[in-house]
Amino acid sequence: METNDTISISIAVLPGDGIGPEVTAPALEVLHAVAKNRGFKVDAREHGAGAGHYRDHGSALPEATVKAVEDADATLLAAMGLPDVRCADGTEIVPQIDLREIFGLYGGVRPIRAWLPSAVPLKDPRGADIDFVLVRESTEGLFVERGKRNGDADHATDTMRVTRSVSEKLFHFSFQLARQRRGQLTLIDKANVLGSMAFFREIFDAVALEYPDVEARHLYVDAAAMLMVQRPWDFDVMVTENMFGDILSDLAAGLVGGLGLAPSGDIGDKAAIFQPSHGTAPDIMGKGIANPLATILSVSLMLDWLGRRWEDQRLIAGAADVDAAVAKALAEGAATTIDLGGSVCTADVAQAVIARLGT
Repeated sequence: METNDTISISIAVLPGDGIGPEVTAPALEVLHAVAKNRGFKVDAREHGAGAGHYRDHGSALPEATVKAVEDADATLLAAMGLPDVRCADGTEIVPQIDLREIFGLYGGVRPIRAWLPSAVPLKDPRGADIDFVLVRESTEGLFVERGKRNGDADHATDTMRVTRSVSEKLFHFSFQLARQRRGQLTLIDKANVLGSMAFFREIFDAVALEYPDVEARHLYVDAAAMLMVQRPWDFDVMVTENMFGDILSDLAAGLVGGLGLAPSGDIGDKAAIFQPSHGTAPDIMGKGIANPLATILSVSLMLDWLGRRWEDQRLIAGAADVDAAVAKALAEGAATTIDLGGSVCTADVAQAVIARLGT
């Protein structure tokens, strides 16, 4: 980051596998275009990671890449993993999860917005739009047991880990996010059955006392899944455990047209990684039809996070420009890829968004 009148952001770029490089390239085009419009600089450098890197070099997450993520102001990461490339123990290659744990990226932000009304399967009779954020704790919960097999030939056991220190950070982060939006935060748990979730709720309620201006609510995860389908427009910010968030974020994306419109950010105290919520989609790799909008919208999240962190209005305005350009391009049919019912190719989406920046 440069100070004074000039600001430059350094971005570590991890293009990943499958369609990852195909959706990363247009997102970077948009990033450079908005930087030019808003008067800041971007130093974006690519680094190897993922299943392809593991297959070719024997490492899914090289130390040099970890160091690059550490040194960068933020990271743009595409999907990683290939079905035919596995670790020696047979598990999937998921360096993106490793990075969350290495850098303590506890705040998994999943914004859900009705960008394209025709792609939304549910309509509010009152005319309200779907616009909420699901915050997924991304470093513990049931995911602490990944890569392990606890048990024997007759049983297997996974442990859910909830710590006070991480939960308090998560809840402060979520309440502050709710303050920036409509002032409502809903905890999603299973506190009626699991002791770990009762503990999770106790911490939430204690932190809630520090935010009397935010309406704090509770929902059990099964009820939340039902209400997300029945009344998704009633939610503002939701916060939950790692596994619950993994499941509900895909459900949420389905409410607004699919994962092609679902950006995400994994945010910690000192680092943040932004990526589309979708996978590598190897079945359409190389066909030029992948939807890059989730990655482009992840760029917007990244700019907004950096702008608020540094209190720089150019970055915040740049994020708003990207959102507005995406909305306009979709409304005019210039960015509707095959998954959204259109025929626009991957490369043309970037140009459609760039043409509408600042208009």
